[in-house]
Amino acid sequence: METVTLDGLDRALLHALHVDGRAPFRRIAEVLGVSDQTVARRYQRLRAAGVVRVVGRTDARLLGQVDWLTRIRCVPDAAAPLAEALARRPDTSWVSLLSGGEIVCNARARLRPEREELLLGALPRSPRVLSVSAHYLLRTYVGGQVAWSGRTSALTEEQIGRLRAAAGTARVAPDIQPVPNIQPVPHVPHVRPVQDAPDGLDGLDRALLAALAVDGRAPLAALAAGSGSPETTVRRRLAALMDAGLLFLDVDVDPRPLGFEVEAFCWLTVAPGRLAAVGRAMAEHPEVGFVAATTGPSNLVAGLVCRDTGAFYDYLTQGLGELEGVVAVETAPLLRSVKRAGMMIPSSNNP
Repeated sequence: METVTLDGLDRALLHALHVDGRAPFRRIAEVLGVSDQTVARRYQRLRAAGVVRVVGRTDARLLGQVDWLTRIRCVPDAAAPLAEALARRPDTSWVSLLSGGEIVCNARARLRPEREELLLGALPRSPRVLSVSAHYLLRTYVGGQVAWSGRTSALTEEQIGRLRAAAGTARVAPDIQPVPNIQPVPHVPHVRPVQDAPDGLDGLDRALLAALAVDGRAPLAALAAGSGSPETTVRRRLAALMDAGLLFLDVDVDPRPLGFEVEAFCWLTVAPGRLAAVGRAMAEHPEVGFVAATTGPSNLVAGLVCRDTGAFYDYLTQGLGELEGVVAVETAPLLRSVKRAGMMIPSSNNP
């Protein structure tokens, strides 16, 4: 993997994309005080290096779906092949390989047969798999539509306000230009609307969501060509999906170029009456990239992002140690991200 060092402009670009993931390069350039060609080149470099991806994601609850967090323990030499097999499944959005032969992954299911397939039929029946547990993600405090605060501190309030004001007047950014050498939007043939779909989506919705899951900045022209619909129809439909909260843009950022070298998962047992308060407090911590309430023996799960092992220790003893209501904490270092934001990560892109 190319070694990427981020400067102030790179960080400002990442922050701008978080404010409006479909903002045209021209608008970002105006706010940052540089040329749109400079912004386009920076984005192309960061995306090609795997540092950033803008992807379209959906709200599981509005689709009648449930997000599951699955923990799998297996013998150490079986963990990587199993993680890669899980990453190839279309119903997983991220898969992480942890220390000690453990895999953690997120998957979605809607109907009872899908849940049964996810929990009972998805994993190989092998003595090398030692244990499997799966739990609902009940409430997400940071992650998904709520961004990790560690990546969003490069812009001034005035710059953020300008981007937000422009986003309000051009919600779906029709003038986004394609960036050379970036994976194109996959062709999605025209599909007739499905009126009785369980989730209420029709063929155009599905085509747009599939394309945006690959590239959330796909130009309207490419989305129109891929879905077989006029640009005006695509523009209205995207605005409707976003206004309804069903579609949102997620800026997936590799934390290592930002100077964060240690990633870990953390499971917390919290007194029920303090669960929401602890979740909200952790969402404000820059070391927390993801935190959600779950079912299971622990009721809060978090993804931690720290600069080094010393910072990791400090967060466990001070950041978490000062939170009232935390009864027990279990941690496991992340060794490799196998899939992130719906895309498999080549092993060469991992340390």
